[in-house]
Amino acid sequence: MAKLLFNIALFAAIISGGLAVSTSVSFGKAEYTKKEGKGCTYCHTQAGKKDLNEVGKCYAEHDHSLADCGKK
Repeated sequence: MAKLLFNIALFAAIISGGLAVSTSVSFGKAEYTKKEGKGCTYCHTQAGKKDLNEVGKCYAEHDHSLADCGKK
């Protein structure tokens, strides 16, 4: 019984670790930079940070389009 619980815990830890690694960079995708021709700080408060400025919030709210976001 203890071995079964250990195997389940090990499996859960591996899955959780994999999810954590694969989702850690879920902001500021390079495809957006290429699509819009803008640098990271156009939408983010600082490069490498996930905090969005007003343009970034607008971009996220308008289906990843700068068309209605004022600053172009």
